[in-house]
Amino acid sequence: MKVPVISRVGDSLTSRRGARIWAAGIFAVILVLFGALSSVQAPERSASSLVGHSDSAKVAQLIDANTSESKTSALLVASREDGQVLSIDDRATVDHQAEALSDAAKVVAGRTMASEDQQAAMVPLSWNSVSDEADRETLKAIRGWIQEHPSDGLQLQVTGSIAFAVDVTNAFAGADFTLLAVTVGIVAVLLILTYRSPVLWLIPLVVVALADRSASLVANLLGNAFDLHFDSGVLSVLVFGAGTNYALLLISRYRDELQQSDGHRQALSKAWAASFEAILTSNLTVVLALLTLSLAVMEDTRGLGIVCAAGLLIAAIFALFLLPPVLAMAGRKAFWPLIPLPGQEIKKENIFGRAARAVMTRPGLNLAALSVLLLVLASALTGTRIGLDQSQQFRTATESSTAMATLAEHFPAGETQPITVLAQDTDIDALRHGFAGVENVKRVGEASQLGNTQWQQFSVISEVDPSAAEAQGLVADLRDAAASSHAGQVLIGGQSAEQLDSHQMHLRDLYVIAPLIMMICFVMLGWLTRSWRTALALGVVNLLSAAAAVGLGSLVSSVVFEADALDVQVPLLAFVFLVALGVDYTIFLTQRVRQDAQALELHEAVALAASRTGSVITSAGLVLAGVFAALATLPLTVLGQLGLIVGLGVLLDTFVVRTLLLPALFAVLGTAKRPVFGHVSSPAEAAAGPSLQKESNINA
Repeated sequence: MKVPVISRVGDSLTSRRGARIWAAGIFAVILVLFGALSSVQAPERSASSLVGHSDSAKVAQLIDANTSESKTSALLVASREDGQVLSIDDRATVDHQAEALSDAAKVVAGRTMASEDQQAAMVPLSWNSVSDEADRETLKAIRGWIQEHPSDGLQLQVTGSIAFAVDVTNAFAGADFTLLAVTVGIVAVLLILTYRSPVLWLIPLVVVALADRSASLVANLLGNAFDLHFDSGVLSVLVFGAGTNYALLLISRYRDELQQSDGHRQALSKAWAASFEAILTSNLTVVLALLTLSLAVMEDTRGLGIVCAAGLLIAAIFALFLLPPVLAMAGRKAFWPLIPLPGQEIKKENIFGRAARAVMTRPGLNLAALSVLLLVLASALTGTRIGLDQSQQFRTATESSTAMATLAEHFPAGETQPITVLAQDTDIDALRHGFAGVENVKRVGEASQLGNTQWQQFSVISEVDPSAAEAQGLVADLRDAAASSHAGQVLIGGQSAEQLDSHQMHLRDLYVIAPLIMMICFVMLGWLTRSWRTALALGVVNLLSAAAAVGLGSLVSSVVFEADALDVQVPLLAFVFLVALGVDYTIFLTQRVRQDAQALELHEAVALAASRTGSVITSAGLVLAGVFAALATLPLTVLGQLGLIVGLGVLLDTFVVRTLLLPALFAVLGTAKRPVFGHVSSPAEAAAGPSLQKESNINA
């Protein structure tokens, strides 16, 4: 009989000679990759929050193009450390410090402006802009001079857009190394607890670590080649989480086969063939889901999706083609002291199998109850606000956010960051009069010509904090007022407008990409189950689980991070990771149920599959939840919220959906006249069939 291709590849990977060739070949490729790409620097994080082709971006571009000198500005904020009123001497000290600072840092200091309550003062600082890097260096020089020349009793701080950008960069200084160390530590501890072996845990950890480093180098190459911006910390978390999951699945199947076979190489070959389809399906689902992010308008989302897709492909390649040869060369002794041997008694049923049997006694009722639980958790989304204030972006206080809070407390909210309006081919006086009547508008500035263009420029001062959600609502109201007045071309920009455009485009990306991801999951589940009815049911469960996780995460996030909203990036990224990664466990269990259902009645197949996959899926879920929890070590709220939501979602998938809901669902589907699974066997099943048949007979 002709041997299936997958079986031949498995034999090649695990044979005495083949394992050495595969391992040597892959290690040679790794050395070449490391040598060729180690000098490639990671692309810098994007310093601009502008959305391409948005009104706010057009305003910024027009002003830059029609201003003789490009200026960068910041605000020097002064207040007393004891919170008291600034005295005459204090204000004289501020003037003196501003003058000395302007000479030392080569900046222009404007007139000192005191607040009405006399508890704070601000001094505008400006300088000629050469490049983003030069602006950052100037800002560092300003802050450095202030630290070297303290003012007795006064607190001097610098804020503004450039200050926030520098604080973000400083917040990430060394953070990637910290995140990697925490991630490796979590994975190592969980692998040791899973395998209870002083040796075995090292093998998958080293393989996944090599995959992570390779993925980082390839990501740097892609980032520089295609001008992609991404967070390398999220990439490492994904590679470690998914790569470890693949390794856990393969080694778990390998352990089972070792209890059936005398030869460890034959057992590993069978385990590889039996696991190949589940790992491939899982990986392709996540990769394709991440690639849909390339359709995003927001460049940070687009870049992250592309490099993470490449990283997960690399993780699967290492798990499928490097891990087996290394395991083959290590042999059965790698499991010491709990070495699996042929003839060992196999537990007929563990707690996961008993849980599956329990919910299948009354599957309809249990399925309905669990679905209601998920719906209740998902309903928390109805009260979730999207969009953090600028001061909430950091989990810990920074100089820029503290100074901005001081300004908001003591100065009229909109004075520090006015809304900029450009208009042409319109009655400018009528437009200004109309804007003055819009709610939350404090006053409208005088109009002036922008350079030599036909554009007229004026400012709108709001009564609300320009970084708050109400300011975005004001920008929307101003745009509506301009549209309803049949004015000519009117563009509205400034910080509040930039935040609104970013918010709207992130939601646009969510509405466009989320359905595509669900379609991908549906197709992959259909291919795995060979039944579109079953695939649709599993897809709905996956969607409901993701919604429940985001709802639960939003509630917990409001307590943990003291934020009353989710960052605009969180919903889409959380949805992608929850749906694409959450479907992994559905795939792992479903593939095993389908294989065992070839020889057993459906209820028995589900209970057996739950017993056989329970430990590995639980371990994989804990690893994935743990590595995403490591994102909480980073200083940005968006990453903390993302890690929290995805971590909770993975645990929900692991202990509720996979353990209880899916067995009940399979039982309900099995009561219908149509089969739960199609009857097409894959090559992997054909290769693993005899072993599975023997295992089923033992456990029946």
